[in-house]
Amino acid sequence: MFAVILKATVGSLDQEYAETLEQMKRLAFEEYGCLEFNAMMDGPKRMAISYWETEEQIVAWKKNTEHQKTQAKAKQKWYESYTVQVVEIKREYSFGVE
Repeated sequence: MFAVILKATVGSLDQEYAETLEQMKRLAFEEYGCLEFNAMMDGPKRMAISYWETEEQIVAWKKNTEHQKTQAKAKQKWYESYTVQVVEIKREYSFGVE
């Protein structure tokens, strides 16, 4: 399993951002096999983590035209900076998970 971690410093977020995020999440789940998506905000800092079964799914998602357009708009309009990390999950531990 793999995780994609997006760490961003955001500027002004608007309704278009919220709607676009929902569209991108739906597309990632329905067409590219995203397993889970979690996002957190702390002031201007945003972190989003998505989980994928294979690295090939992540590469295909990155190449999606709508996703690329959204990334370009995010750079121009919503994000001041960001970092993306793709990591392989070697093992997982949990306690009290539903």
